[in-house]
Amino acid sequence: MGREILILSLDTATLGGSVCLTRGEEVVASIIGDAGVSHSNTLLRDINQILKTAGVTLNDVELFAAAAGPGSFTGLRIGLATVKAFAMTLSRPCSGIPTLQAIAHSCGPSNVVVAAQPAGRGEVFAQLLSVSSDGIVKELDTPSHVSPKAMIEKYGARNDLKWAGEGARLYRDKIRDAAHERTIEFRDEPVNSAGDGRGWVLAGREANLAKEIAALALQRWQCGERGAPDSLRAIYVRPSDAELKQQCQ
Repeated sequence: MGREILILSLDTATLGGSVCLTRGEEVVASIIGDAGVSHSNTLLRDINQILKTAGVTLNDVELFAAAAGPGSFTGLRIGLATVKAFAMTLSRPCSGIPTLQAIAHSCGPSNVVVAAQPAGRGEVFAQLLSVSSDGIVKELDTPSHVSPKAMIEKYGARNDLKWAGEGARLYRDKIRDAAHERTIEFRDEPVNSAGDGRGWVLAGREANLAKEIAALALQRWQCGERGAPDSLRAIYVRPSDAELKQQCQ
């Protein structure tokens, strides 16, 4: 076990998002955001609040971590810029954690999990991953930007899938209907349920994704990774609206 470092982690890739302060694997304080309010209006306030609750200062934080995407373009920029600024100012390491890996990690151990995040315009970011019994996330393919139908067709040949993330819950009925068409059992399960590996399972919602980001950042720390602020990069998967508009001109 590595020593119990203090980690401040941010999820600004999802609506609402979350902020979490952990000491090692223990959650010291956290705040779940409001999906109806912009991260730019609440992030610094929420950070100040959890530091105050924990009785520590920003200078006590030893590692900063943030969701690196895919997700909201604006949200990603806010979260990564905040972490980068903190890390640079305090000469601390930082870590950018792929959003879909954090979503997969929230489900607990699984041989195969489809992590899906809404991408707007009725589409999703999706990726196939696995999570070991000790929480190690492995990518089984690369993130893609697809329609829900294409996502189901891409992964629907398997009869032992766990579906996770807001992108899966948003299209729960489509996934359920596709399972029934394939004569595959479909069921809902709570967060971190081990399950039995049969059928298609819709994992419960983990609102505090920042907690999962902290856990994955801790894994990297324990493996000797010390990310520098200039190494932080957003994972976009698809072009921004501005880029798409420019391509059409």
